[in-house]
Amino acid sequence: MELSVFDIFKIGIGPSSSHTMGPMCAANFLITKLKKHGIFEKTARIRCELFGSLASTGKGHWTDRAIIWGLQGEAPETMDLDLQTGRFEDVVASGELKLGGERTIGFVPERDIVFKPEELLPFHPNGMLFTVWDASGNELYVKHFYSIGGGFIVGQKTAEADQLIKDPVSVRYPFASADELLEITRDTGKGIAEIIFENEHAWRTTEEIEAGLARINTTMNTCVERGFIQRGALPGGLGTRRRAPDLYDALSRQDENAYGDPLGAMDWLVLYALAVNEENAAGGRVVTAPTNGAAGIVPSCLRFQQRFYRRQPETMTRDYLLAAGAVGMLYATNASISGAEVGCQGEVGVACSMAAAGLAQVAGGTPEQVENAAEIGMEHNLGLTCDPIGGLVQVPCIERNAMAAVKAVNSARIAMRTEVKSVVSLDQVIRTMRQTGLDMQSKYKETSTGGLAINITEC
Repeated sequence: MELSVFDIFKIGIGPSSSHTMGPMCAANFLITKLKKHGIFEKTARIRCELFGSLASTGKGHWTDRAIIWGLQGEAPETMDLDLQTGRFEDVVASGELKLGGERTIGFVPERDIVFKPEELLPFHPNGMLFTVWDASGNELYVKHFYSIGGGFIVGQKTAEADQLIKDPVSVRYPFASADELLEITRDTGKGIAEIIFENEHAWRTTEEIEAGLARINTTMNTCVERGFIQRGALPGGLGTRRRAPDLYDALSRQDENAYGDPLGAMDWLVLYALAVNEENAAGGRVVTAPTNGAAGIVPSCLRFQQRFYRRQPETMTRDYLLAAGAVGMLYATNASISGAEVGCQGEVGVACSMAAAGLAQVAGGTPEQVENAAEIGMEHNLGLTCDPIGGLVQVPCIERNAMAAVKAVNSARIAMRTEVKSVVSLDQVIRTMRQTGLDMQSKYKETSTGGLAINITEC
């Protein structure tokens, strides 16, 4: 398993990891390629063609904006959120952009970003084709990219080889399936979080791993807290209003000691998920977990654990993220985390499975219980479609995260409270999710041409 937990948890911006972060990274990487091949200074025009799902829901997912930001040298993790709108509108108004932040070229979005929803490139529904010309109209460079979910981008050769990572790294405990991971835990006596922690040393020192996970945790919590205070309607024209601030105010006014509702804590869990996904829908700073559309589930369950569980190991946050990340790696390599490829089961379903595993891990679960929690989390999300209304990551996406967070808590509790070995293994449910995604009609895979996306207009 050559993936790092930091491949699963990436810091970026909303509203979509595959449709915003991926294209932004691809455009940014294109600049690197142009410089490497010595044609950056000769570049006078760039055109980006978007295919399939990227084109179908690109406007609602800010794909056109992301391309422009990336060509200006911006990266999802570091972009100043206060400059987002201005950077895009300036290009629209002037017909020019500063390539890589260094030199000005002509760029007319309506001409140079072409949407082709009815056409597909090989290998993945989220395809991009960049073409570069010099001032005389001579073609200098052509590059294909695929945005395969979770902010991952691959080029044509890597896609042909069916790889996530071009140059795999050798880890101490390699595994390609949940069964192999469980076998390693039995042979070594280590837990799943410990195994992943050891593997992370292939890339980073102990201090770097812990600092990186702490930063992920801080970014997640900052996103939750920002979601508590931001008010008004979300962008995009759907009129979706933020609900997290009012819910936060209402819950904060309650005396929890006198709160007779035994499920009152679940209201906070729902709040945390709503806050994150409303921030994501507004283009805020989020952590892919494993995607932006499902970004609220892992952090809401983590914050729920941090607040409401009194007995916690010192390494609770670290172990939660490592166990959740391990499960995310299994889905990313053996199935998909792309809504455009397998529907929302690959996003919200995977996030639910990851969070359930993390919760079981920090509750003291055995590796088998952690695996079972992850399996339960996905088993009850199988077949979940991706049908965003108006191509926006709002309805049903925001509420769907809140519902899946509750499912994750229940999945972990079932796994921890029952002694009977599960009939279905995590590997089997991952294969089933993959096959279900292949069988699913394309209109239910992030195209906004089926389900709620079309029926909402009839109501």
